[in-house]
Amino acid sequence: MAQLWGGRFTKETDQLVYNFNASISFDKKLYRQDIEGSIAHVKMLGRQGILTSEEALEMSAELKKILSEVESGSLKISDEYEDIHSFVEAVLIGRLGDTGKKLHTGRSRNDQVALDMRMYTRMEAAHTDGLLKELLETILTIMKAHTETIMPGFTHLQKAQPITLAHHMGAYFEMFRRDRLRMRDLYERMNYCPLGSGALAGTTYPLDRAYTAGLLGFYGPTLNSMDGVSDRDYILEYLSALSTIMMHLSRFSEEIIIWNSNEYQFVEIDDGYSTGSSIMPQKKNPDIAELVRGKAGRVYGALVSLLTTMKGIPLAYNKDMQEDKELTFDAIDTAKGCLALFNGMLATIRFHKERMRSSAALGFTNATDAADYLVNHGVPFRDAHGIIGQIVLYCIDKGISIDEMSLDELHAVSPVFKEDIYEAVSMEICVNKRLTVGAPAKEAMESVITAYEQYLAESKFPESDWEEKLVGDDR
Repeated sequence: MAQLWGGRFTKETDQLVYNFNASISFDKKLYRQDIEGSIAHVKMLGRQGILTSEEALEMSAELKKILSEVESGSLKISDEYEDIHSFVEAVLIGRLGDTGKKLHTGRSRNDQVALDMRMYTRMEAAHTDGLLKELLETILTIMKAHTETIMPGFTHLQKAQPITLAHHMGAYFEMFRRDRLRMRDLYERMNYCPLGSGALAGTTYPLDRAYTAGLLGFYGPTLNSMDGVSDRDYILEYLSALSTIMMHLSRFSEEIIIWNSNEYQFVEIDDGYSTGSSIMPQKKNPDIAELVRGKAGRVYGALVSLLTTMKGIPLAYNKDMQEDKELTFDAIDTAKGCLALFNGMLATIRFHKERMRSSAALGFTNATDAADYLVNHGVPFRDAHGIIGQIVLYCIDKGISIDEMSLDELHAVSPVFKEDIYEAVSMEICVNKRLTVGAPAKEAMESVITAYEQYLAESKFPESDWEEKLVGDDR
């Protein structure tokens, strides 16, 4: 079929070349953004007198109709077209004739696709932010219920000091809260409109780029037409943010996998988020957590791929940039799917509180507090460290915890110990005397939980109402 650019050529493109060059198989995902951008462009052309008001109204109405038909399924996007832009324009011309041929006045596919990808990325960043907020709400629910659930804290995957499950979950709250901030940050930098940049040098038509930008919910137009058509930083930033989200999900998944093991038994994953073995009937596998952990590499791959594609591209637009779509779409779908599934798994997990507490006690997580007890009774810290080390060896040999030792056994190591040592090494005391901001004491955690509740109640993705306004706005 004839191409939008076919006038310069004397023969048809080789079919293999055409297939290799075409992007309709994946950029049809941008149909809504392409049509919304066209509607805004047409309204601006009419306002500027480049189109008559009748032409602008007729084209705008037909474009809205095309959008409605695509979304209802009554109009199928055909792969016979080179890209989504060609499809939309061809359908419009088929319905409006010569009037439809005026759609492309004052723009290029270069600024058109730059606009589509920017609008799509903006929309997906808002959706990602919503999924992150839902996950944070689940984490906060767990925190509220477990301010007194004692468990071991780890360094080097070795039991270190006693904390609470609320405190452990709070670390992930902080991670995913930072991820939301990254969504906001990239939005602030990307929310400028490239439409009107033309192929690279703008246009001689009297376009009102600020008006178009306003119709589409942008802060304003991009200020350099060459950068406007060739900038993909916002996609790289989004993929980087998604990679960080996947890293956080992968770390969390790793811990759940460990906690779910027979050796730990800290948690039980709901049957709805587990699978069995085809040969071993006793197995209940944490497949969702393992898949989330595995899919982190897939999202990393999209980021590295696009960074590699962009590193050698001279200004302005080059066809290499068509590679910004497939892997980006896959990374977005992967990360969003992982967020939703992980949240469902986390919300239904059962925590074995007694098992966690027992693990903290038998792991000598109160050893530092025992050493501090000796220091507070006049023993130099280095000597106290050695004394508690001897006690730990003794306990390991006997298969007991420090607080299970008799006072006589303690005196055999050091005469400094008194009856109050048992209170000093109590798991509850060890946790609740740590009252500094960010520490695991119940009082400290309740203050943090209040702050988190306020944050979730007040936080909102910027300008998140543009998604509903775009097509319906007839300014």
